[in-house]
Amino acid sequence: MSYELYITKDSKNSEWEIAQVEPHQEGGTIVLGGTSDANLNITYNYSKVFDMKILNGKTCEDCIEWLEQIVNILGTEQDEDYWGVTNGNVGYCLSVILSWCKQHPKATIIIH
Repeated sequence: MSYELYITKDSKNSEWEIAQVEPHQEGGTIVLGGTSDANLNITYNYSKVFDMKILNGKTCEDCIEWLEQIVNILGTEQDEDYWGVTNGNVGYCLSVILSWCKQHPKATIIIH
């Protein structure tokens, strides 16, 4: 089980569109060759350290300072096992989200 996180920009049709970021291959589901979509598949295992759903519906701008503090506390040292419940794995995941939020402060975080 996993969460699907998107950084979204409002569109003129009242539907959201995925913000674009530097190409990446992050998350539990890796896009071969990478993607520029601000979309991250996050293992549900991480909810033991941080409940990703609390970000849902918030603007990036409202989350930046808070995410900076959490990443600083958890650190970003990744374990070899992506699914491992470690502070570093969760912190790294949140640091990716933080970098996207800084690029698109007026965007909204959507989690399914």
